[in-house]
Amino acid sequence: MTLDLRDPAVFEVLRSGRMDITGRMVDASNATLFGTVSLDGVALRCVYKPVRGERPLWDFPDGTLAGREVGAFLVSQTSGLDVVPPTVLREQAPFGTGMVQAWVSSGDESALSEPPADDAGDELDGDITEETIQLATESLVELCEPHEIPGGWLPVLRARDGAGDPVVLVHADHPQLRDMALFDVVVNNADRKGGHVIVRRHGDGVDEVYGVDHGLTLHTEPKLRTVLWGWVGDELGEEHTAVLKELRARLAGEFADVLGEHVTRREVAALRSRIDHLLAEPRFPGPDGYGPAIPWPAF
Repeated sequence: MTLDLRDPAVFEVLRSGRMDITGRMVDASNATLFGTVSLDGVALRCVYKPVRGERPLWDFPDGTLAGREVGAFLVSQTSGLDVVPPTVLREQAPFGTGMVQAWVSSGDESALSEPPADDAGDELDGDITEETIQLATESLVELCEPHEIPGGWLPVLRARDGAGDPVVLVHADHPQLRDMALFDVVVNNADRKGGHVIVRRHGDGVDEVYGVDHGLTLHTEPKLRTVLWGWVGDELGEEHTAVLKELRARLAGEFADVLGEHVTRREVAALRSRIDHLLAEPRFPGPDGYGPAIPWPAF
């Protein structure tokens, strides 16, 4: 039996289920492993990023990325934006403490299946590349020629490709993607690549849009780097303003302590400050001009 990600039991499976590693993403910056977690007859595919596999960064403290992934999920969940799959910090795992997140995909997952039985002795067989992940998802962020921008899509950046031909980075004008853009501003996401936006299809025709890879969030300094700049200057609207007010109220109470288990007090204070600024000027901000506005690579 497989759980719906909206089922509360998902968290118990992620925290306590038996974890079996079936593959890894070989070209990820940090150790990114894939596998299954199972408990009492239910199973989930998952992503596991052990702290010991995090590479040092000049601008983020060592060993903090897993906690930031969990912190970003908690902000997503508490705000009601719900743009991050269920995510937990788990100590009992094959390679030690790390972030464990429910796997989401909209496409063919055959490339993520368990390796053949004769390879069962090597936990890290079944290697996976970024290309595999992109093929398993339906993108809401694309590159296209200037005259081929789809209707209802928003241009972000004009550039030239390797052959010198003009291209435009665009993304869909999708309400859940707009939620994600607000979430990225709130958590100060330094790494919203196009490949980190996933549409999860349901048989009932209802789609869910999720963002993944939130290790570079919740810094005290401005770090926002994203491909979702299509709404710069647009008013947030009453729904998003209400989300921010509720989140700010929760940060004045116990939620600050819950979040503080994963990031520092200064980082929680910076989160409050960003929300206050958005409430004072309820528009989608533009790039601050102090660094790259778009992560590299963009996909």
